[in-house]
Amino acid sequence: MDYSRLRAAALKDGEDEEAVTVDTRALIDKVLARYSGEWTTLRELIQNAADAQATTVKIKWETLPSTQVPLPQTTNRSELLKHTVTHHTLRRLLVQNNGQPFTKTDWGRLKRIAEGNPDETKIGAFGVGFYSVFADCEEPFVSSGNEAMAFYWKGNALFTRKLQLPAGQGSSDTAFVLDYRNSTTPLPNLLSIGQFLATSLTFVALQKIEFWIDDYQILALQKKTSPSANVPIPRDLETRTKDGLMTLSAVERTSAQINATFMSAIGWKPQAAKANDTYYSSASEQLPSLKSFFSRLTSGGNPANNKKAKEEKAAQDAIAEDLTATSTSSIFLRVTTGAIRTQVTAAFSAELERATKKPPPKTTKLAILTSSYDEAQASESSSATNQVSKTADVFASVLPSKKPGGRIFIGFPTTQTTGAGMHISAPSVIPTVEREAIDLNARWVRSWNIEMLRVAGIMTRLAFANEMGDLNTKLKAASDATGKGAGPIPADVAKFVPEAMHILKTYTFGDSTPSAHVAQIIEEAFWMAYKKPAIEVYSSRGVLLTTKVRNSSDELAKFVSGIPVILKDMKDAPFIRKLTDFGLIMSITVDDVVQELGAKALDKDQLRHFIAWVGKGAATGELDSSSKRRLLDVAVATVSEGSGDSGDIIALGSVEHYLSGSQIPSSMPVPPTTLPIAFTVNIPLTHLQALGWQPLEIVPWLKFLVDSAPTKEDDQNLTKSPEFASQVLSVLSKNWENISLAGKGMVANILQNVTVMPTKMGMKKPGESFFSSVKLFDDLPVLQVKVPLKDKFLTALGVRKTVDLDTIFTRLLNPSAEEGEKGRAKWSHVELIKYLASVKDDIPAADMKKLKESRLVPAEAGPAGMESTQPSSARYRVSELFEPKDTLRSLKLPLLQWPGPPGSYRVSSPEGRFLSLLGLRSFPTVPELVDMMASSDASLRKNAMTYFIANHQLNNYASFDLSGTKKAILPLQGNDTKLVAPSACVTDVKAAVLGYSILKAELHDHASKFGVPRDPPITGCVERLLANPPQDRQAATILFEYFTTRIGDLGQNHIARLRDAAIVPVRRQKAGSEKPVATMELVRPQNVYLGSSSTYGDIFDFVDFGTNANTFLFKCGAKTEPTKVELAELACGEPARLLSVLQSSEKYLNLLRSLADDIRTLKRDKTLFKKMQNSAFLLGSREISQGKTKEADPNDEDEAPIRQYQLAKPSDIVILDDYISYRLFKNSLLCAPEEDALEAFYMALGSETLGSKIQEDIRIGAHTEKQEGAEWLRKHVLERTKIFLYEYAKYKPDSIKHDAKWLEKNLKVEVVRSVALRRSLRGQGQTHTERRSAASAHTGGAWILYVAAEGRPDMYQVGQAICQLLLSRPSQQAYFFFEPFLKLDLLNLRDRGYNVDRILRAKAAEARIAEEERRKALEEEQRKIQEREKEWTRQNQAAEAANQEIARPPIPKMPGSFDDSPEDEILPTSPQDRRPKRGLFSNLSRKLGFESTDELEKQLSNFLPAPEPKPPTDVAGPSSSGHGGHGQKRPQDDGRVTSPAVVQQNLLNAIRSTRAHDSNTMFSPPTTELVKEQATYCDSTSAQNLNFAAEAPGGMRVFVDRELSVEPGKFLTDQVGAIAQFETLLRDIGGIYGLNPCAVHIFYDEKGGTIAFNSNGSVFCNLRFFIQLHSTGMKSGSGANQARVEAATWWWVVMAHELAHNLVKPHNSDHSYYTESFIQQYFPKMMAKAVLWTQAPAQASTSRGAAETSSAGFEAGQPLPPPPPYNRGSAPTGYQSLLD
Repeated sequence: MDYSRLRAAALKDGEDEEAVTVDTRALIDKVLARYSGEWTTLRELIQNAADAQATTVKIKWETLPSTQVPLPQTTNRSELLKHTVTHHTLRRLLVQNNGQPFTKTDWGRLKRIAEGNPDETKIGAFGVGFYSVFADCEEPFVSSGNEAMAFYWKGNALFTRKLQLPAGQGSSDTAFVLDYRNSTTPLPNLLSIGQFLATSLTFVALQKIEFWIDDYQILALQKKTSPSANVPIPRDLETRTKDGLMTLSAVERTSAQINATFMSAIGWKPQAAKANDTYYSSASEQLPSLKSFFSRLTSGGNPANNKKAKEEKAAQDAIAEDLTATSTSSIFLRVTTGAIRTQVTAAFSAELERATKKPPPKTTKLAILTSSYDEAQASESSSATNQVSKTADVFASVLPSKKPGGRIFIGFPTTQTTGAGMHISAPSVIPTVEREAIDLNARWVRSWNIEMLRVAGIMTRLAFANEMGDLNTKLKAASDATGKGAGPIPADVAKFVPEAMHILKTYTFGDSTPSAHVAQIIEEAFWMAYKKPAIEVYSSRGVLLTTKVRNSSDELAKFVSGIPVILKDMKDAPFIRKLTDFGLIMSITVDDVVQELGAKALDKDQLRHFIAWVGKGAATGELDSSSKRRLLDVAVATVSEGSGDSGDIIALGSVEHYLSGSQIPSSMPVPPTTLPIAFTVNIPLTHLQALGWQPLEIVPWLKFLVDSAPTKEDDQNLTKSPEFASQVLSVLSKNWENISLAGKGMVANILQNVTVMPTKMGMKKPGESFFSSVKLFDDLPVLQVKVPLKDKFLTALGVRKTVDLDTIFTRLLNPSAEEGEKGRAKWSHVELIKYLASVKDDIPAADMKKLKESRLVPAEAGPAGMESTQPSSARYRVSELFEPKDTLRSLKLPLLQWPGPPGSYRVSSPEGRFLSLLGLRSFPTVPELVDMMASSDASLRKNAMTYFIANHQLNNYASFDLSGTKKAILPLQGNDTKLVAPSACVTDVKAAVLGYSILKAELHDHASKFGVPRDPPITGCVERLLANPPQDRQAATILFEYFTTRIGDLGQNHIARLRDAAIVPVRRQKAGSEKPVATMELVRPQNVYLGSSSTYGDIFDFVDFGTNANTFLFKCGAKTEPTKVELAELACGEPARLLSVLQSSEKYLNLLRSLADDIRTLKRDKTLFKKMQNSAFLLGSREISQGKTKEADPNDEDEAPIRQYQLAKPSDIVILDDYISYRLFKNSLLCAPEEDALEAFYMALGSETLGSKIQEDIRIGAHTEKQEGAEWLRKHVLERTKIFLYEYAKYKPDSIKHDAKWLEKNLKVEVVRSVALRRSLRGQGQTHTERRSAASAHTGGAWILYVAAEGRPDMYQVGQAICQLLLSRPSQQAYFFFEPFLKLDLLNLRDRGYNVDRILRAKAAEARIAEEERRKALEEEQRKIQEREKEWTRQNQAAEAANQEIARPPIPKMPGSFDDSPEDEILPTSPQDRRPKRGLFSNLSRKLGFESTDELEKQLSNFLPAPEPKPPTDVAGPSSSGHGGHGQKRPQDDGRVTSPAVVQQNLLNAIRSTRAHDSNTMFSPPTTELVKEQATYCDSTSAQNLNFAAEAPGGMRVFVDRELSVEPGKFLTDQVGAIAQFETLLRDIGGIYGLNPCAVHIFYDEKGGTIAFNSNGSVFCNLRFFIQLHSTGMKSGSGANQARVEAATWWWVVMAHELAHNLVKPHNSDHSYYTESFIQQYFPKMMAKAVLWTQAPAQASTSRGAAETSSAGFEAGQPLPPPPPYNRGSAPTGYQSLLD
């Protein structure tokens, strides 16, 4: 649609134009709703005064005295003021100003709302501010100059009258007179109004504000300003805003002072304040505060609160003494004002003017108000002069440093905060309509306001720079006063830290409220104002730009102090944190430190801290290599004298080493490139090494000492001073173990030719010196040192511990001149050994080798028993002799001659250890002992063998394997003289049976030492057995038992050879001419069986050589019994012989059972298995019964049959799986044993099942017309099959061929007239035919269950047919197992332990679906009724147009009567008069063709209530409501018949209104359309006193009379069958009407005439009437179906009667009409049901009251009702299904 064209058409061709009217009062109320802030009226009037260029504003409230509390009788003004403040109410508000009088334009604008002030220099923009006076004033009055204007109301319209004052009566002031609307308004909070006025004066162009109450001047505010000073704008300041709309052109700064003179009353708090005395108080004071509430609760226990309360009370007491006493207070502020030029486009200007009613200003101003540190101090000192000033803080909201902080002023303060400690006055900022916040929503206004805020941010930055400049000036002046001149000292810097913190706090931006964008915009402009990223900040060197200031570091401050850093007291300030986050202040850099170190030298402490810092940075990677090098190269330190030998100046760039730990004492001289330890003592070594320094090692230090020795004094000369040399040697000795191997060599090389060893013969070289322990000669140069030195160290240097051998041999061993004639040496060999042993560790390796090769010692040569007393004449090498021991003397070995008593020589002595080192032998070797044991000397052989055994472990002879020796050294058992090698004998005496030699018994325990095996080699044993097998049982037992002991040694190759060798002697019986002859034959082990067998002993070779011997044969392949394969071979080859040997069919069957268990093994041998399939080795049985005549009764029991077993092929035997067919053809069948395992075995070999040999032909009769029962049976079978398969799978899971899903997909059920089954035995020509009620067949690709329509189906046959579909091998047990699941109902199955809850839930779901279908059917009927109604209307339109005359009111007639009926002339009569004599029920029975008996009529008349008296004629007829009301008149009859659709609709509404008793839904009687043909019929509905008793089997609720004479439980038990019959009948009748089954109930009483009643839509039917009238006839018998139809008809009419009560409550003609309408409407359905019941066969009712289906016989017209909830307490009877 083209809306533009449509709008143009409306403007051109539309109706006459009309002005839009305005409800002025409503408009003002809505405007005032936006002005919800405090003191709105005063704010607007003060702002008007400022716009009129006034200097003074006077505000005065005039009060009314209290009508309840009289004035105090005193002249004390203080008391009178107290009374006024406490009890007076407001009468008038008078606001005066001395501004310019109103002009004509002003007067005109005053009368117009929303016009606004077009002057862009004025704040007012919307033209609604003045109308805030209507918040409290009804008719304001304004006087200005010589004119005045009064406002008044006419209805909701506001009018004005203007007055021109006579000359001389006018005034230069402008006054606003506001009389209050009511006289109950209390006085405002004085302190709150005072604080508002003080805040208002801050930026408003006024000089003075006075506040009066009556004639009391409560407050006077006076503002003074100093002359302004221009503030220069730096060149790098960006004066233009981001979007370019505004430019800062000039800035000036001024100081302002506001003085306040006020009475004490402004701070007074009355003790008894009124509940509503806060009308004009601030909102924060009126609102309840949880904080104040809890503070009151806890104030008693908090000392701080108690103290505060006491101070507050003291202050109030002081104020209350004189409320009129005046006090003064002042504040000092700094105002920075900027001139702003605006540059906006014409389009922007137009849009802004549209929004604000004025064009944007070309120039404007913006001011920033701060409180400098000095001014803040002055303000605090001013307010602290007296107690009143502290209590009544008038300027609490003026100072921006106090809560809530800085705010945006648009003439007056708004609720918008700046987020910083400053106020911002921006008159040109556009507020919201209520002027409480900045408008940041409207597009053009938002852009304008954002630019204004950006200007504020630029000015804020400039103001910050000026304040920081002032601070720097103060700091310089203080520094100049100290006279140092080298910059500010720390004391001066610390003095101004509070002021610096004040400035930073003022200009720190936080979150602003209510809009957080305001602070964000201002702060963004603040930081972006300068082109360079730098800002002034207070540092340790004064105010500097952030590019020159660094963050402080405690670590760096220890050695650099000239870098400007942020002071510790300031580093946590939010402003400083922002500078760090923005990257404007960085940490101290390496360049900073390098620059600082290049300017000065470090002292001792600074040097230590510097080395620690730079080392840490290098170690952690914070300093790279170049930075580290730069720092070390520039660092120079000056140290005081005595700090080390390195001098007073230390240049770290030349340092290479440092002293580490205690390796080199600090007192020792060190090289000049080594840093003294005093500067590195607490620094980690890793840090020092990260600087490239290495620890001073011993070698460089020693080289330095040696090289510098000539230049040193004698006391520090290593070659001249024994003391200094001892100190150096001591250092070297202590650190010797820590010196590397190469370092040790270098030390030895350095000192090799240096005389550094102090000896008693003077300073010697190391190689010329001897250990102090060497005392062999007195003239040796031995060491003389005060501190012991390590032997390893001295040895490495070459200091000698021993004297060379040549000297020893020359000076000690050669004979002396004095003893030459005696011919013996000076020292014996014993003394020589003792000396050498004492110095053995110091003997050089060359000398040790020489000693080993020298012949030094003699051997024993004494007589027997005294061998050690005489030495041999010859000398031997030590390695050629043995230790002098008695055990070795018996072996005749050469021993060392060691004189002395026995035991003088000890192996553990130093001499013994030294001799061992030279090679003295302690025991002979094994080969030597073997030679001795093989000697011809028997004594030597015995001693050698004894020594070998005794010292075998001690001398480690076990490492020598004697088994390989070929020498004969061992004696044999029984022949001591014969010696054999260890490999030629064994220790196991059992091996003698195979001819092996046995070691002497005494040596068996030591056989392992000589290498003699326990057993001979198993291979040899096997060879000997194969070569000479045993010939009798005794020999075989001995041999086989021995081999059993060796069974673990037999390998697979041995076993294979033994298995195929004939080594087992077996006794065989050979038949002779006279008697059998026993012979022994050798057979293979794998062909014999161990033990004995009565079964197979005559067939197979069984042997028994004892348990041990049998174990060996079993290992060789013998078996305990024949294998299944062997048995199968035998059975197939000789089945008759095997059966004759077993002599029992049961034993033969046991054999077959064992074969069946291993059928998998048999199948692997395909040849054997094929032989089994074709061999007649299986046992089959044939039943032989006694012969009977053909006339014998087939039902008589047969006598026990005789089973005859015979051998047959598998193909000739059948598996019995069909017992019925077996009974038919048993004489022609050979059957397999009825065992699952044997049957499977037979089938695997080729036997067929009997069912496969039986050909079944099902003969199906014609299909019946009605297949409803088939669908029900299919559903029932599928439902119960799931339970059956679930339970059957627990026992035979392998038998299930198909699951329930397959059956649901493939099963069909069809009802036919007959089913016959013809069975034929294939190959025998025998047949048999029988009639069945159910059978299954595969037809047309589907499995069909055929059911005969004759009678009820046999559930056994149904289960049999289904099992044939589901099970692979159906059996009789399966049929019996399935039958109960089909017959029992679900509750009985559950009682028997089956899980049917899921099916019960499904039944409930089906019931819900059925209910949904019923609802849809009702809706469809509703739709049809509406269509009929429309058609009826169309048909009667012509008649309605033709018939215009008004006929006389007709007399109500019976529905269906004709105009010419005689009834037209008869007055209306009651239904009783018109009722036929036999009653309504009899008439309907006769119409339906079911004539009831007279007895039934008689019983019925006894139960019916007596006729009511004939009511008077009601000409008006029934009411239209359908509830029996008679207050309304029936419409006049126009002669037309009511539409049938109306009647049908009413009936449908009645059915919908039925509900379950005690339902949660509210019963709402249905609305009905008036039907003028309604007749009168009377029937009473009695209220019943009933209790709920139980639920019927189908879920219908049963009630009984509370006064029942028997127990309800007993009654229910006795009448369970009748209740079930009645429930089924009522369900069928309810189905005719489409009722929900839950809406129908059963009740029972013992007396009374109530057949049924309707209780709020719930229908109750009396069981007593059913029992006496119908129950007996409906039981089994020939007339049961007829009785069922009669009962159903009877109760069908009763139900119609009760349904009519849903439309009409009383028994009147309306009710009778609807009863008959129900009968007429549902008559066809009732007839169809009656015919169906009549044709169905009769059924017997079970003792438990079977719940039948809704149609007789097998067919089911309605689904089974869901079972009732399982409740043992309330349901004493179970639920019976149709199939019980």
